[in-house]
Amino acid sequence: MDVYFSCSLTGGRQDQPTYAAMVAHLQVLGHCVLTAHLASTSATTADLDHAPEAVFDRDTAWLRECDAVIAEVSTPSHGVGFEIAYALERGKPVLCLAREGVRVSKMLTGIQHTGFEFREYGTLDEALERLKTFLGDPCRGTGS
Repeated sequence: MDVYFSCSLTGGRQDQPTYAAMVAHLQVLGHCVLTAHLASTSATTADLDHAPEAVFDRDTAWLRECDAVIAEVSTPSHGVGFEIAYALERGKPVLCLAREGVRVSKMLTGIQHTGFEFREYGTLDEALERLKTFLGDPCRGTGS
């Protein structure tokens, strides 16, 4: 399954090791992560040579192509919020994950679209299990 992984870039990178573990787990499960580069330590500098319009065009194309979106939303991000809305408007299944205890916008936690899930996690293992449950078997399609 082609997965679009979304996470905060400019809002803070304190969760980068978590992002990297999530992307690696998705890949081990057999999924193609279109945005795997976002989990790297160099993600904030990777697009410096690209015009904003080029990044927008590339990322929205990936959102249209993907089978599902996984968004780590513990750190607020304008871009992540946009990507979630863009995906939902195109009928893509979306899983938002947030660490237990962080404040997340009610605009996210209140979404009632079919195919949308918001889940908290206490440990990385819990987050990885939530990914696996949401996506299901990569040969069958989504698990939700």
